[in-house]
This record gives sequence, structure tokens and C-alpha cells, in this order.
Amino acid sequence: MITNHWNNQKINAMRYSRLIILAAGLSAGCTLHGAEMTMKVTGKYLNIPISHKVDRTRLTLEAKGMDPLPIVARVAPDEAEYWVFKDISALKGKKLTIKYPDGTKGMDAIYQADTIHGESQIYHEKNRPQFHFTTRRGWINDPNGLVYHDGEYHLYYQHNPYERDWENMHWGHAVSTDLIHWKELPTALHPDHMGTMFSGSTVIDHDNDSGFGSKNAPAMVAAYTIDNPDRQMQGIAYSTDNGRTFTKYEGNPVVNSKEIWDTHDTRDPKMFRYGDHWVMVLNERDGHSIYTSDNLRDWTYKSHTTGFWECPELFPLPVDGDNDKIMWVMYGASGTYMLGDFDGEKFTPRSGKHRNCAGTIYAAQTFNNMPVSDGRRIQIGWGRLGHPGMPFNGIMLLPTELSLRTTKDGVRLISTPVKEVESLCKPAGKWTNLTQDQANKALEKFSDADRLRIRATLHLSHATDASICLAGQRLVDYDLNGTTLNGNHYSPQDPTSMELTADIYIDRTSVEVFVDGGLFSYSMSRHLPDGDREGFRFHGNRVTIKNLEVFNMDSIWD
Repeated sequence: MITNHWNNQKINAMRYSRLIILAAGLSAGCTLHGAEMTMKVTGKYLNIPISHKVDRTRLTLEAKGMDPLPIVARVAPDEAEYWVFKDISALKGKKLTIKYPDGTKGMDAIYQADTIHGESQIYHEKNRPQFHFTTRRGWINDPNGLVYHDGEYHLYYQHNPYERDWENMHWGHAVSTDLIHWKELPTALHPDHMGTMFSGSTVIDHDNDSGFGSKNAPAMVAAYTIDNPDRQMQGIAYSTDNGRTFTKYEGNPVVNSKEIWDTHDTRDPKMFRYGDHWVMVLNERDGHSIYTSDNLRDWTYKSHTTGFWECPELFPLPVDGDNDKIMWVMYGASGTYMLGDFDGEKFTPRSGKHRNCAGTIYAAQTFNNMPVSDGRRIQIGWGRLGHPGMPFNGIMLLPTELSLRTTKDGVRLISTPVKEVESLCKPAGKWTNLTQDQANKALEKFSDADRLRIRATLHLSHATDASICLAGQRLVDYDLNGTTLNGNHYSPQDPTSMELTADIYIDRTSVEVFVDGGLFSYSMSRHLPDGDREGFRFHGNRVTIKNLEVFNMDSIWD
């Protein structure tokens, strides 16, 4: 529950205000008929109270000029745990009808205003991450449609605007000029009569192959999965206003492959340009399929690679920075990948499956249309973790730069936080050659910090294991003898090495760790201490902390 004394006062005041608004609204054309309410849109937002003490029910929003919008939510019949909202500014001056088939109980609590209910508290909540993107209200999962265009990074994402739990899949939308500070915009894709909006991707159609824009004003084209109880199909939509609004293609679906694969699971299209045609990588049944198109509307099946599940990626990277040595990376939702060759129609593996990350990360995607002058392959993943008592759930993990490096085990994928993250880091301490006790003492004053970055090099001179703990939680737990790192197999480049380097990012609800320059990374929920705080502790048999650096982290919301 997030309802406190302040919220109770606010809710009571709002209830009183709504009585006045409702009375005024009735005289101004707002009417109630059974399980329907019609109002003239005068405000920017429709505010909806939510309570998890009641079962979900279905609302439908209808207005002239828009497709009916079904919403599944737990509308509070009395006291709200939190409030969600819908931006209705595009309907200003029109009549909006809310249909509520389960009766009118709780209906009179829904109101419109020019502000979001509780707006002053957004980004200041107790368990709000401070340098990771989170949505203002509701649930988020897979990043979608990552694309750079006209100076903006676009982050679309799976989003339930109407609850902190999964449902009502939309595409949420945020933009940034630096990959760090994000501005949340209105939802970009909404459920319709065909189904809800599952994951996908966007491209910039510079040559106007689709005919949706022009060469002087290219359209942004999104491919997404349409999900309904019978099947999953692929649709496209286009935007001519830099990704703010999309028009769905009237010829959808553009790929409908249930009969071919005899499965419901055909989803998550990732599109990109290859030579003179477009490529779509699509997860179908037991792996990733390749489709091609000349116009982004008509797609032809070409090949299939087994062994992956959900959220496919396929992209080239130079090996060791050498552009004459290119390998292609086929990537899946769980962080597994294959290296190989791609000829525009078929991926040919050169290796088995590998993994470079673990933990809460899932469904990571890379940006399309990065400037040639930049040249980076930048990835963002979903952090599958909760936020106790908050009206939102899920985070986007730090954006990372991907590269390929030759290791003792062969060529492997490397992931490191993008350089832009450094702008948030403020040096707070630096030490060398510390004993465990000295390191514990150095970190003592940081034990209560809600966000930190810590870089440490551990030397295991008299032991085969070492750990770094915060409030009893093992942020780093390395077993050299068992070659495990926080329960995952990890072997350093030198099998006899007694050193491990860790770059640790600690936010209010999450921890991300990048080991040995990005050879391996993992993420986890941060355990919120209850009762005694033991602070930071280094463990092991006479472990030496060769290097130790601490940085305070600025908030991206300030």
C-alpha cells in the first residue's frame, strides 16, 4: 500500500472536488446511463483510481475519430491504492464515452483534469530508481523499437499504463538526447480490434520504400506483434511526426504464420536494412526466422535458426575493432547468442551458443539507425524486478555498448556501460592496496547511500574465493576454484589469475555488475535492509583490495 496520511487527505479532497466537477459536468453535457458515462473532454488527463483488493474488469473508451480502446484494470470502488492516467488531450472538445459493463461502482471516481493525480510525487517516491528509466505509472517490460533519429534516442517499451502488473500491452514511449535523461511521452501504440501490442522494432525508411513518407521526410516504420487468443501476427505502423504518433497499416497483418509453424508463438519482429532490401528477424516456435522485403509491407520467408526463444536480434560487429573482420551476432531474449555469418537471407553459425550476461536482464534490444560517425552498437535491457509499494514496476537497465573481443575461449561479446553514464558519476573516494578491514572502514560512510558506483580490484592472495556484500547481500561472490561468479560459470582470461575487477552500479532497487572490463555482467534486485545494517563488507581469506574507487551518482530526475 502507498496510501499514507497525505494521500488520504488528498483523496478526500479530490472526492469532494469530483462531486463539484461531476455536478458541473452533468450540466455541461456529462451524462450517466447505467454502466456508461459520457463527458466532454476539457482536460488533458483521465485519472483512474486503482485497488488490488478487487478483481480486474473491462472498461472501453470510445470517441468519434478513434478506435474503441479496451482497458482491463482494477478500478477502485472506494479507497485507491494509487492512480493511473490516460492522456486524452487529442480528444479535447469531443465527447468521450466510458463503458463499464460490470456496473457503475467506482465509476464516479474517474475524473479528467489538466494534471496527473499525485503529479508532484512522481520521481520522488521512496523506491523510485534514480539513474534508471522507469515509467511514471504502470508496468513496463521489453524495450521495443529502439531507434535514433533527428538527434533523439527513442525508447519504446511494453507498457501497461493502467496497473503495476502485466496486462493491456501498449507501446510506451520516451526520448533522450544523451541516453541517460529520458522524457516520457504519451503511449505510441494502443490495443485495437485485432489484439494487443507486443514487442517489435522501428526503422527509418530513408528511401521511402514503404511509400509512407518521402525521401525528404522519411517515415519511422514500426513492426510489432499483434497478440490475441487465437494467434500472434505481425503488423506495421508508420509515423511522420518523429515517432510521436503512429498510423497502423490498413493491410495488417503483414506476416501471419500460425498455420506454417502450428504454434501461437510467432512474435517480436526485429527489422533492419541490409544492402538493397529489408530484413525481419522473427521468433517462430523454436528459433529465429529470417524474412525479407523490398517495401516493408510484403515479407517473404527465407530461413530459420533453431535454439532461441523470444526477442530476436541480428547485427554485425567488428572483431577487436577491426572493420575488416566482421562477425554477425544472433541474440535471444535470455542473453544467449551465436556468432556467425549473414548473407542477407540466412545466418550461418560459426560457434555454439554463449552467454555474456545473467540475472534480471531480459529481452535486450539494440538501437537502429545510429549515426555512422558514432558507430556504436548500443543495447538496453529490461530489468525484471519489482518496486515494493510503488505504482510502477520494472526498469530499463543501463544502456551498454557491445563489442567483440578475442579471448582465450575464442571471440566473445563484451558489454560495458555507455560513456554517457560517466556524466552522472561524482568521485567520492579512491584508495589502493587495502586490507579487508581497511576497505570496510573506507566504505563505512557510504553504507546508507541509496545510489553509488564502486570499482574494485580484488586480489585473492591466500584464498580461492572472495565477496563484496552490502547489508548482507552478496553483490560480488567469486569462487575461483569452482569458477563461479554469483552462481554463474565464469572463468577469467588467465585461469590461474588471482584477481577480479568489478564495476558495480547500485541504485535504490537494483544492482548491476560488470566484471573484467565487460567480459561478463549480471543484474539483481537490491535487498532493502530491514533492521540491522551491516553495511559494506569484504569477505575472503586475507583478500587484498588492490584498487577501490567510489562515486556518488546524480539523479536523472533532478
